[in-house]
Amino acid sequence: MKIGRATWAGKTRLALIDEQKQEVLFIEGGLASHLNPVLAVIEQGLTANDLKSAATDRAPLAEVKFLPPLSAFVRNVIAVGKNYHDHAMEFDKSGFNATSGASAIPAFPQIFTKATTTLAGPNDAIRFDSKHTSSVDYEGELGVVIGATCRNVSKADALSKVFGFVALNDVTARDLQKNHAQWFLGKSLDGFCPLGPWIATQDDAPIDSLRVQTWVNGELRQDAHISQLIFDVATLVETLSRAMTLQPGDIIATGTPVGVGIGFTPPKFLRHGDQVRVAVTGLGELINRVETL
Repeated sequence: MKIGRATWAGKTRLALIDEQKQEVLFIEGGLASHLNPVLAVIEQGLTANDLKSAATDRAPLAEVKFLPPLSAFVRNVIAVGKNYHDHAMEFDKSGFNATSGASAIPAFPQIFTKATTTLAGPNDAIRFDSKHTSSVDYEGELGVVIGATCRNVSKADALSKVFGFVALNDVTARDLQKNHAQWFLGKSLDGFCPLGPWIATQDDAPIDSLRVQTWVNGELRQDAHISQLIFDVATLVETLSRAMTLQPGDIIATGTPVGVGIGFTPPKFLRHGDQVRVAVTGLGELINRVETL
């Protein structure tokens, strides 16, 4: 199942996406009027067949404008830093790492969060005040969507607690990330987490097929398979659930591959008018332009 929210014919709708047919099926009924309908689908454990019984209109994929799959984040996005070997090395050498230790490669997952107000749509602008930050960077990533309330999950059972996957961009103000040492402020400017265009369940986006790619102005900057993660998805779910109760709709941003702006000499930070495109296998694409205030 590939599920999201979209506007079509002047109305915001709950949508099922069929990439093969290049078609979107719209769901009506009680779910359609829910304040956070995709979250309701996750919480209720509904399947595509459950939803299709309430389907009405359909439209070509190209005619639909997608919104963030979730209307709002219920809790902060849980994010993982330095989770690809090559990116861990480029970040440690960048001069922006205020938390570097004896080894560039972490022995345990490095966890931080992004504020709920970072949520943005798959085609929304990335906006920031250039007087506040002068070093905004992109980080294409795979997001994991939790499907069931869980605590103390074993690695063997971890994927059974995952509803599906989503593409995201962990946009980061590098100067704020470094200056404040703790990463929260640099990661949490409003709109700094473009998400979407849809969430795909594991049957439609098998974990071993997932590849993350990022382009800036048409130049391929990042390209990695999810198998290159230092701490894989099951390990992250196990680790997090030992410390806290995970809830349906929680998002885990799994980390970004090598190729971010700070990895270049000189760094290639985002500027007004740039276009950032993030694609993950089976999860569609984010295409966000940069606008400075």
